[in-house]
Amino acid sequence: MENKFKILLVEDEKEIASFIETELICEGYQVSVANDGMQGLLLARKIEPDLIILDRMLPGLDGTELCQRIRETAEIPIIMLTAMGETEDKVSGLDAGANDYLVKPFSLRELLARIRVQLRQKKTVEKNILAFSDLSMDLDTREVRRAEKLISLTFKEFELLKMFLENPRKVMTKDLIFERVWGWDYDGEDNVLEVLIHGLREKIEQKDRPRLIQTIRGVGYTIKLTNEN
Repeated sequence: MENKFKILLVEDEKEIASFIETELICEGYQVSVANDGMQGLLLARKIEPDLIILDRMLPGLDGTELCQRIRETAEIPIIMLTAMGETEDKVSGLDAGANDYLVKPFSLRELLARIRVQLRQKKTVEKNILAFSDLSMDLDTREVRRAEKLISLTFKEFELLKMFLENPRKVMTKDLIFERVWGWDYDGEDNVLEVLIHGLREKIEQKDRPRLIQTIRGVGYTIKLTNEN
């Protein structure tokens, strides 16, 4: 049984990690495992999982801090696992950004059920959401956010960005962009696209945010991370 959902498991107890990983694979999930907090953070950024199962007590970067770091740039569902079952421990985990909290020892059936709930909610929430990295676009409200910061776009900037988000990593030629954003009958200035791209970059790539809209010289543009092939 295969499905498209990617799960990142961050657990330093290797026997527990191996057990959970095996069961998740049997359920059809694609699973990546990290055994410490920093490795978990790096993997979360690299593979962009659909859900994270996160142990609270981790070496180096603990689960609470890792959860907070992930929440700075992404809204990935997070289920926190811990042996700490006091109410204040649960509250602090949820306040750090966890979507759910499961106390060890736990029932595997319960964990699987909670995973299904989080993934269903994610699918419902994202039904009209386009996203790439930490940039998201709500097609219903026409809200655009980068790292949760609301960005105001003009109509043409919105349509241009929508086209990129609908075609991640695909090189869009200038002719195709004119067709999609302006229509067949565009007969304006040749540099209007460059001006629009510049304005869009200024808005979504503020401060220390990585560049997403890449120029493919002599061809057109694409949306991807700078270090991607």
